[in-house]
Amino acid sequence: MRAVVQRVSRARVLVGAREAGAIGAGLLVLVGIGREDGEQDVRYLASKLPVLRIFEGETGKGMDRSVVDVGGSLLIVSQFTLYGETRGQRRPSFIAAAPPEQARPLYEALVQALRDSGVPVSTGEFQADMQVELVNDGPVTLVVESRTP
Repeated sequence: MRAVVQRVSRARVLVGAREAGAIGAGLLVLVGIGREDGEQDVRYLASKLPVLRIFEGETGKGMDRSVVDVGGSLLIVSQFTLYGETRGQRRPSFIAAAPPEQARPLYEALVQALRDSGVPVSTGEFQADMQVELVNDGPVTLVVESRTP
């Protein structure tokens, strides 16, 4: 699994005119699921995201606190294009991305595992055409992968 993690002061996902999910301060996580991914990848991301220390500490210096520590939320959005390959071509190939019938249960398992951890979780809508709005705080953006590339 591949995740683009953005520290945000607020974020939301629209499907058409309907707001599918929204958070205040926390992490917007775009999640891509690859063909080789399975339950171990879900467990890795579910254990990593809530404790990733990318929020400022009490002194306002350094990244000492996690989304749990600051009482923030997670907005989890499926993003198969994170597995787009562009080397040697102008049009991306998505052959490494898991097909929807494989990706959906893993995405849903990740969302459930994160909810089970006690962190408030909102989501986008799997396989929908979404508009993602965010205010990146910092900006802080990281790529987290469950496997070594």
